[in-house]
Amino acid sequence: MAAVLEGSEVHMSTEERGGSGPDPGAGVTIGATVPTGFEPTAAEEVGEKIGAEARIGKDRGRIYFRIGADKLPLVHRLRSVDNLFVVVAEYNNYQFKESKEETLLDLQKLASQLPWTIALEVWKMNNALKKKRGRRRGGNSSVLTPKGDVSKEGDTEADSPRPEDEEGRDEDGGGCAPAERDAADKPLKFRVTCNRAGDKHSFTSNDAARDFGGAVQEFFQWKADMTKFDIEVLLNIHNQELVVGIALTEESLHRRNITHFGPTTLRSTLAYGMLRLCRPQISDVIVDPMCGTGAIPVEGAIEWQQSFFIAGDNNDMAVNRTVNNTNHILKRRQEGGSSAPGLRMDTARWDLCRLPLRASSVDIIVTDMPFGKRMGSRKKNWDLYPSCLREMARVCRPATGKAVLLTQDKKCFAKVTVHVLVPEPPVFSWSGRLVGHVPRGAGLPRLCLCGQAGRGRWSRARSKPRDGGVARDARNSRIV
Repeated sequence: MAAVLEGSEVHMSTEERGGSGPDPGAGVTIGATVPTGFEPTAAEEVGEKIGAEARIGKDRGRIYFRIGADKLPLVHRLRSVDNLFVVVAEYNNYQFKESKEETLLDLQKLASQLPWTIALEVWKMNNALKKKRGRRRGGNSSVLTPKGDVSKEGDTEADSPRPEDEEGRDEDGGGCAPAERDAADKPLKFRVTCNRAGDKHSFTSNDAARDFGGAVQEFFQWKADMTKFDIEVLLNIHNQELVVGIALTEESLHRRNITHFGPTTLRSTLAYGMLRLCRPQISDVIVDPMCGTGAIPVEGAIEWQQSFFIAGDNNDMAVNRTVNNTNHILKRRQEGGSSAPGLRMDTARWDLCRLPLRASSVDIIVTDMPFGKRMGSRKKNWDLYPSCLREMARVCRPATGKAVLLTQDKKCFAKVTVHVLVPEPPVFSWSGRLVGHVPRGAGLPRLCLCGQAGRGRWSRARSKPRDGGVARDARNSRIV
């Protein structure tokens, strides 16, 4: 087995496999899955809100950072992560055998040699945290927090620690329902989920999950249950990298804010990542001219409370969904007794190509543009994109204005950003560059970040001078 563990960063000892739970300030490694393409954005948020340095994993869509166990509640407040897990062990250069049988046998042996204790104690702390949050929301004390309620927006009071006497009752079991105490005496139900990427493996994900899970069951005497499990063990394999973890979230943290869904509802984690690319400042006016269900402005109004958000759409049903989602957030805050201020946002029904906004009045535009698949068509995009980009350029502030646009119709977008013009000077044109790819549905949308340039600079899109004269200075756009 020594050859298998060669080159790994993990050093296992008897103390790590036994002993008491982690000290509140003890360091634990937390892993998080994030939307692909937003790994740097998520790492930046971790450093800003937790003060930890995050590193981007070799496998796409994952970041890792080390924190003290007492900072676990802060981790659940991160807005850019989908799922969280505590790392049991990590190997950067795990030597997989060429034979399938030998590799699976090594995985079985590995299960009994991992430092499980600290990770399991963090998992217990996480469960206690979810129970406390559920009770503060008025739930039954014998019922765990519902799925998707691990992180709630704007519930500032729900994240504050409870009094000492209540924490003591949680630890000694006082005040717990008999059913809860009986459940604590029963063996845990678990499952193993394997995520594998790489071409040089002699085994499948199911093979690894089955054999590793069997060894975990034999080691802990837990009961395997693929659906109603208490604990989920993660086995992430990417080429020669192997990471074993324990899940801290039952459902993705992007399941927040939205209760009234539309045909193309954007995930909250994607909305946050797009907004963060713009770096909103105090008093900024931020507009989503194609808001749909309002995922972007609602997420922004919760996180950046010193900016003002305007959501708009030309569809009555979309406007109603946005209003209902906004009211849901306000109602949830009121029921929770939160002292957080109301959402600084407004909703309007408008024509995207004729926005009821003054020129140069908007600081940031963030929107999820129609791809021409679930809504509209690729053919209609050739008419829609030039008109809407002209109007966006008109209302955006010169020199400082920015826009983040998500689209899959890259051919149309690339052509339009070069040739968009208004009928007469000053010229409003966009010059966009790819920032990243964001997997969504069956396609691979591209994310573009554009910014308004100052006067006196021309892009390849030029207008014809009037009466043979020289065209006036134009406002055009460049990538920032």
